[in-house]
Amino acid sequence: MRTCPICEKGNFIKVEDIILEIEGYIFILRGERCTHCKEEYPYEEETSRAVTTARKLGVWPEPLKLHRRLSKSSGGLILRMPSDIEKQLNLSENTPIEITKIGNKIIIEPVVA
Repeated sequence: MRTCPICEKGNFIKVEDIILEIEGYIFILRGERCTHCKEEYPYEEETSRAVTTARKLGVWPEPLKLHRRLSKSSGGLILRMPSDIEKQLNLSENTPIEITKIGNKIIIEPVVA
């Protein structure tokens, strides 16, 4: 038996009830679960099957990379948010957001109350 790389205490057991939720759709996958920390590892072919099905259903999020220019405002820079992202994330002008800098990347996330 393999030892869990997360907790280094448990061993993996085969399971058939790993739950993957994508946009409200529930997928039940086969894989392995740690006996100690309960970390789950779906089998690669199971994950591929779920992703293929989610894409067919139109619920698998495709990577998004937009190219924008910053605008200057009196006190700083402004980044315009495209309306499709605004709708998908249910954003408005009063939505609180978090801005995180990781290396040379900026992550912008709505604050979940």
